[in-house]
Amino acid sequence: MRRRASIRPFGTTALHRRSYTSLLAITPGNEYPQSNAMHALSLRAGPDALEVLRERGLRAADVDLMPAASGGPKWLALAGLDRFLFRDFFAAPRARPLHLVGSSIGSWRMACLAQRDPLAALDRGHHAYIHDQRYSPKPGTAEVSAVLARVLDTLLGKTGVEEILAHPWARLHIITSQGRGLARTGARTMLGSALTAAAALNAVSRRSLALQFRRVIFSNAGNASPLLGLRDLPTAFVTLTAANLRDALRASGSIPMVIDGVSIASAPGGLHWDGGVTDYHLDIDFGPGDGIVLYPHFYSHVVPGWFDKSLAWRRAGVTNFRRALLLAPSDAFVATLPNGRIPDRRDFFAMSESVRIATWETIRVASTALGDELGELLVSGRIAERVKSWV
Repeated sequence: MRRRASIRPFGTTALHRRSYTSLLAITPGNEYPQSNAMHALSLRAGPDALEVLRERGLRAADVDLMPAASGGPKWLALAGLDRFLFRDFFAAPRARPLHLVGSSIGSWRMACLAQRDPLAALDRGHHAYIHDQRYSPKPGTAEVSAVLARVLDTLLGKTGVEEILAHPWARLHIITSQGRGLARTGARTMLGSALTAAAALNAVSRRSLALQFRRVIFSNAGNASPLLGLRDLPTAFVTLTAANLRDALRASGSIPMVIDGVSIASAPGGLHWDGGVTDYHLDIDFGPGDGIVLYPHFYSHVVPGWFDKSLAWRRAGVTNFRRALLLAPSDAFVATLPNGRIPDRRDFFAMSESVRIATWETIRVASTALGDELGELLVSGRIAERVKSWV
């Protein structure tokens, strides 16, 4: 018998009662008062980002790049934060590009932001991801692949591909993991052996991933990509086009042994798998620049690759995050969610379909608190007071 989830909404707090629009009307001398409510957000910044925040706060014009991690259903815990960022924070026209770098579900989130109406794309994506993932009791990879392909089609809408490629300032970077060696094909026995070998060798050295996988970045930034200097793993760059954008997004979320790998004609070689295999939370060199790397993330820590999840010692240091500001749900906020955690793929097995849908919707709505709190911090000018140093 499946255990039923305990659904406990975040509730109505000061974070929910005031919108960002109303906060914009606050004038000096009439600042938003300090709230006794729990903090929904955890904020962590590298030294360079912290210096900028202390000098002038967080401004959209100062953000150069936004990473987005793998994590499947975990993106629903960031729904309210994404809505605030996509609708309000990045609402004004930009004079310079904003680089959006994502692997797996992170690339789907960034594909929403790069469309003409990012909020509509995000809403379509959330609804389809929650309500349209319906499977038989023991679905095979073909069934899961077909369902998620339809979810992606809904997220992109009829003109999403064209809108992404023609966007005036958003530059999308989609990360996939191209199979090498035994991982070149989708043959289950060979792929299983490749994953076993990759996991064992990765425990010794992350660089050993190159024996089974190559990082591929599909991008419409051309020579202006800030990622061209990546040297930690073998990396190939492919120009993002109308012919390969959808396939790149599908491939970036293709979890080995769960979803079919994707063959992409513009990137000959082995099948392309989930970008999280090589870059789970994107502990990569984000390139040179004075601007901030704004990182909305599920956790306050960063795990480099998929096989590093169980390696407690394999966590990102400050090296790649000197100019990054990480925004994540606080432990206190997560404790108020159903079952006291953010959603993940276990929910498909641990919950009935109706309970899973209700639980995910509860979390999606509760995450509004994250965007509300960020809005309050920006208007009050207190964001630097709340940030913890990465070091």
